[in-house]
Amino acid sequence: MSDYRKEQEVAIEAVRRASLITQKVLQTSISSLTKSDKSPVTVGDFSAQAIINAILAKHFSDDKIVGEEDADDLRSKDADKVALKEKVIGLVNEGLMAEGADQLEKPLSETEILEAIDKGNCQGGVKGRMWTLDPIDGTKGFLRGGQYAVCLALIVDGEVRLGVMGCPNLPIDKSAKKPQEGNLDEVKQRDDLGVIFVASEGKGAFQRPLHATSSTQLTPIKTREITPEILSKASFCESVEAGHSSQGTNAKIAEFLGISSPSVRMDSQAKYASVARGDGDIYLRLPVGDGSYQEKIWDHAAGCLIVTEAGGKVSDAKGRPLDFSIGRTLKNNKGVVAAHASVHAKVIEAVRKALEEEGRGHL
Repeated sequence: MSDYRKEQEVAIEAVRRASLITQKVLQTSISSLTKSDKSPVTVGDFSAQAIINAILAKHFSDDKIVGEEDADDLRSKDADKVALKEKVIGLVNEGLMAEGADQLEKPLSETEILEAIDKGNCQGGVKGRMWTLDPIDGTKGFLRGGQYAVCLALIVDGEVRLGVMGCPNLPIDKSAKKPQEGNLDEVKQRDDLGVIFVASEGKGAFQRPLHATSSTQLTPIKTREITPEILSKASFCESVEAGHSSQGTNAKIAEFLGISSPSVRMDSQAKYASVARGDGDIYLRLPVGDGSYQEKIWDHAAGCLIVTEAGGKVSDAKGRPLDFSIGRTLKNNKGVVAAHASVHAKVIEAVRKALEEEGRGHL
């Protein structure tokens, strides 16, 4: 098994710098625009992608990157987009020139920053090394002061080998109360928020404070032990957005499992992080509508490995492993289920029953 120690150190620093810049954006003002698919993209998304891609290119120049964003909108002559681009340039250079590892000696030019964003254009595949990046997973959560995550994973020959995730609005202490969903003022005032989660294949899962300066401050994390006998006491983690997962189906699954605890709803791969460290138990993201939507690899790669290395199991709705080897999407999978390994099979059986009852067993 390869040792990805250098990759882990670089990825932690890249995610740390990008996450700190997104925190600064939250503390000031968020400029955004709407993409062609009607989803929002913010100054934070562009800045985080540029920072991470620039650091990856410095250390691993031959590696490909599968990123969510591109810089096309920032090349527009539209006045609002030009203004947003100027903010991105300032934030990227602030993030990269801050004191610490990978500190730049001089600012990047506009061209260099746009090119860094566009490094995320790899189409994926089964051979070789590639990174997959979601600079802000849960942009709607980010916009309203909810949960979001900066997610980076290394995929080698189609398998996720390393995952690093920054969750700036999660409490460092898992027992601490999460900020009220969408309460931006609370997020701005609290100083106990900000966590980086790390997992390397076969090495376990860890967390550290976002503002820590040393990667040695890694604390092991584990999924909460939920035996089949006490499964009824488990809790679900679900998306805030109803369009992201079938909440009605989730309620049927909870009924089949005898679970009565209210679901915890939050945006982004922060749900994976919550399951991994035991302040949530089951993450469900089941198909909606006709099930034609294909999950993107950057939405799951880091979280999948972190949960797995923490003692959990992640699969699609039929219990099959997630396949990150076939491009930018998980087109061979439908839905995502993450749970403690000891109860995962029971959850999958409940998922099967619920989908069949709805006449969607073919999904």
